[in-house]
Amino acid sequence: MNEDSFFSINRLVEFGMGMAVAQQMVNSMNSALTNMHVPGSMNPIQSTPQFYYVLLEGNQAGPFSEQELSRLIAEKTVVNETYIWKPGLPKWEIAEKLPEILKLVALAPPPFLNNH
Repeated sequence: MNEDSFFSINRLVEFGMGMAVAQQMVNSMNSALTNMHVPGSMNPIQSTPQFYYVLLEGNQAGPFSEQELSRLIAEKTVVNETYIWKPGLPKWEIAEKLPEILKLVALAPPPFLNNH
């Protein structure tokens, strides 16, 4: 196990968890990752790259990769009320109803403010 990993047992112990709890948490995470299933995929961990279409000012735009969509979120071009569609969705949904979009929002860096 990589010592620099946030989820390493040493790090979990540093955060005040007992060794048994830390080991149980690591085992639980490893089990969840091992048992993860992506429909249509032979390898449970790998999935095909996802792409998205976005409704911008009433016009369909895309396809966008997750990276491109992250940039649009950071630029506030895509907001929580923006309609998004990806293969597998039965209809267009607003961004805040799609967990994978919320993940991208959480991972987008905050705007840089130079207060000096």
